[in-house]
Amino acid sequence: MLIALDVDGTVILEDESLSPGVVEAVADAQSAGHEVMIATGRSWGSTRGILQQLQIAPEYVVCSNGAVVLRRLDAGELEYERWHVETFDPREVLTLLREHLPQARYLVELPDGMRLYTEYLQDWNLGHARRVPFEELGAQPVCRIVVVSPGQGEEEFLELVERIGLHKVSYAVGWTAWLDIAPQGVDKSTGLERVRTALGIDPAHVLVMGDGRNDLGMFRWALENGGRAVAMEQGPQDVRDAAGETTVSVQAGGVAAILRSL
Repeated sequence: MLIALDVDGTVILEDESLSPGVVEAVADAQSAGHEVMIATGRSWGSTRGILQQLQIAPEYVVCSNGAVVLRRLDAGELEYERWHVETFDPREVLTLLREHLPQARYLVELPDGMRLYTEYLQDWNLGHARRVPFEELGAQPVCRIVVVSPGQGEEEFLELVERIGLHKVSYAVGWTAWLDIAPQGVDKSTGLERVRTALGIDPAHVLVMGDGRNDLGMFRWALENGGRAVAMEQGPQDVRDAAGETTVSVQAGGVAAILRSL
């Protein structure tokens, strides 16, 4: 079985500590012959450390909400190449967002993994990143745009995004005023489908777990193909409704509980 795990709120808590029992449960799942991998909105730079914490080196890793898929090199356990990268022209979207969110903080991820940002934000891992003027963000194709508007609530942000109409991209709104924008038609499911095909795994033999709206695509993908989608208990109601089942919270060890039941 192909098991794809989200990171934040699924295998790790807000303080970056691991969900109880997850390392042991992942090891047991691998010993039983399952392929356990990560599918995250994070860039590769902040995903590599999670693999080290989980003590895994999967053949593939899906990052940046599906826009970047990495493949492990034979040279080393955690040496990966950028196997598939999706990009788009960010200029129109950035201009539109800046009109409505002039005080927001913006970040873009380039195809080689470099990230450009307008203002420091504590939640951003800014290794391999450079601060630039806003105008420089759209100078070349990007894998994704991240927009954070701390002064707005989640519902207010959702309404704004709906109102301005982001039709030529894929996007997910986080629990706070956090917007993640990917190329049109790209989400975690598109990256995972490439991985599933490359590994030759039956579509029905897929299990995905997550807690956020950026997991909705991979939930649909798994369920439509006869697989399993599991939401974390602390996730938003619409996320839990979209999954086939719900496990206990990340704090209570929800991933470990599901993996132990396999």
